[in-house]
Amino acid sequence: MPPSPATARRLHLMGQRWSNLLFAHWPVPPELLRPYLPARLEVDTFEGQAWLGVVPFTMSHIRPLGLPAVPGLSALHELNVRTYATLDGVPGVWFLSLDATQPLGVWAARTLFHLPYLHARISLTETAGTLRAVAERTHRGVAPATFAATWTPGAAMPLAQPGTLAYFLTERYHLYTAGHTVRPHQHGTDLWRGRLWHEPWALREATLQEWNSTLVESHGLPTPLGPPLLYAADALDVQVQELRRV
Repeated sequence: MPPSPATARRLHLMGQRWSNLLFAHWPVPPELLRPYLPARLEVDTFEGQAWLGVVPFTMSHIRPLGLPAVPGLSALHELNVRTYATLDGVPGVWFLSLDATQPLGVWAARTLFHLPYLHARISLTETAGTLRAVAERTHRGVAPATFAATWTPGAAMPLAQPGTLAYFLTERYHLYTAGHTVRPHQHGTDLWRGRLWHEPWALREATLQEWNSTLVESHGLPTPLGPPLLYAADALDVQVQELRRV
């Protein structure tokens, strides 16, 4: 469930706005993803099925608690590869990688939030209501990856309800991380849980015109089969509220 109003009012570490966002997901066997999670985390499943996602979007209005956004450092484009995990009954996102364009932001996320951010060149543009993202990973010492996708957001969807697949894939208010590695069986010794707050997603149907990606394959995973399940999303303000060792 979304955090309570009391949680929404609590002090937060950082504010952000997410826009131009596409959720692209494929069902995969849970055992395929098990090696990519620390032993303490369980692969979160929907009706027995795990899901692997690729999510391009623009992050803007990035600002620390109590401070204004810094020009030149307050926006970036991002591509994340993600699945879903639980610990002690708390569902969250587990990131395999987060490619991003802002070098200082990559450093801060890796250093302060223990997230596997990677340097990349990414463009994300809109033309007559159609979005296109193109990316190339430039981070040294990890597998290379490229990405190109074009999609058109469509009709608004009803608000996702608990118990539905759309809710399972999109309404996530925690994240887990254990270090910077992006290979199976290699994770940091500490496990962290981050808390996010935002209003429920305003989802839209989406039509895909182009999809060429090696992001998933860069992690040693097989190419996903079939077309992805797509949800486009309207812009959303997000609070990063805490990060705790668990």
